[in-house]
Amino acid sequence: MDKIMQFMTDKFTPIVNKITKNPWISAVQDAVMTILPLILVGSLVTVVSLLNNLFPNLPDFSLINSFSFGLIGLLVAFLIPYYVLERKGINNRKVIFGATSLALYLMLLSPVVTEDGNITFIFDRFGATGMFLSIVIGLVVAAVMNIASKKSFFSEDSVMPDFVKTWFDSLIPITVLMLIGWFISVPMNIDFFDVILKVFSPLTDIVQTYPGFVLSIFIPAFFYTFGISPWAIMPVIYPVYLSAIAENAQRVEQGLEPTNIAVQETVYAFTSMGGVGTTLALAIMMLIASRSNRLKAIGRATIVPSVFNINEPLMFGGPVVFNPFLMVPVWISSIVVPSIVYFIMKFGLVAIPAKTFLLWYAPYPLSSYLATQDWMAIIWAIVIFAVTFLIYFPFFKAYDLQELKEEKSEQN
Repeated sequence: MDKIMQFMTDKFTPIVNKITKNPWISAVQDAVMTILPLILVGSLVTVVSLLNNLFPNLPDFSLINSFSFGLIGLLVAFLIPYYVLERKGINNRKVIFGATSLALYLMLLSPVVTEDGNITFIFDRFGATGMFLSIVIGLVVAAVMNIASKKSFFSEDSVMPDFVKTWFDSLIPITVLMLIGWFISVPMNIDFFDVILKVFSPLTDIVQTYPGFVLSIFIPAFFYTFGISPWAIMPVIYPVYLSAIAENAQRVEQGLEPTNIAVQETVYAFTSMGGVGTTLALAIMMLIASRSNRLKAIGRATIVPSVFNINEPLMFGGPVVFNPFLMVPVWISSIVVPSIVYFIMKFGLVAIPAKTFLLWYAPYPLSSYLATQDWMAIIWAIVIFAVTFLIYFPFFKAYDLQELKEEKSEQN
């Protein structure tokens, strides 16, 4: 264990932190973080829609969801080049680069152009199903524009205004990008949206399997126990989750059953109880079962955030991070809990989520019901809490005993 801890501290963690600070990776993270409020608005509409069962005459707010969560692919296409160039310090061109990416994204959605000049888009492609395309286009546009920004038609001592220089220096890369988009869409007649989905389909298929789903929960929790933010793998997993919930919603609209278990809503229904690592049980036992004064104080300080699924105070204050006593049960919990969740959904014991719900701060088991819209989810949330309590308890008691001995030795 000591060798593992040393390797993770000295080798692995610095490498991961370096990767996550890379402007290309962090731009994807920043783009998703920027659109989160719009996703949350869509989640609120989902919650309000539940009231239609009690009040049938309520207005239909679904259009709000369509023009918030339903546009995230479109928005990410703009934001990725914007943030890449911002992180590289090319602030005078980040808006035009974002606009170029947005234009190219729309072109490659394969719209239908009629003889009278009208253009028809498939609206679903603007949303979560278009995330993979928007990420690819955003990064490509950012790469081309980043190279182009190193060249200029004008000398440094030119008297031309800066905005005019920016216009002219952007003409060639924008033209090249748009010509490539036109060539793909018109002469080659390729539906690039479908091409990208097929390229990423192996990844989405893997995540929707039992091992893939468990790994999508375990890896962020494993990283977290070494102080690495779970958002480190967000650029890989989050688009898969969003695309999967969009597909579930489409299947329900067609009268079919949702099939994708690995969605963010499933995470918020069960596996994020108390935060990443399902740590609510640990926070409660620190509060009510600690003999160590320090752990009891930590329990008092962390219980309220933990109820609302915020566990940074617990992870870093417990501490859980780099603490072998508590890291191991986090790992075990992050394998056992998603395993339970996968099979109860696979066998129809709980409904698979089919609507957007990203109100991660909603307390359990309320969030379990809201995410799945199935009352059985409340019962299973209680079962999962009991399971995690049993997992954490022996490790917690060993840690509590050690802390108690240290406190007594300090008093003597």
